[in-house]
Amino acid sequence: MTKRDQRERLLLAVTLLISILLGCIPLAGIGWIMVTRTMTTVDGLFMSLILLTLSGIFFLNALLELRERGFLVFLRKKKAGPPKEPPASKAS
Repeated sequence: MTKRDQRERLLLAVTLLISILLGCIPLAGIGWIMVTRTMTTVDGLFMSLILLTLSGIFFLNALLELRERGFLVFLRKKKAGPPKEPPASKAS
């Protein structure tokens, strides 16, 4: 493994960790909104939606990165085998 390959793997790992960290920070903001009991105000509702969107985007980035690396093989579609022939119909 060359130094360039090691550097690329390290960069991808750091990108993954940053995406997960930046996905967790908005969730802490939603927790703060719930603790301060401002969830029922219009500001609280819109802020929650914005924070959930930000969190979802960062977690989607992390999910796609993990899938690209092959850690989530159970999410890939299985290749279908040869198609089965329908049973022959009986001629009367």
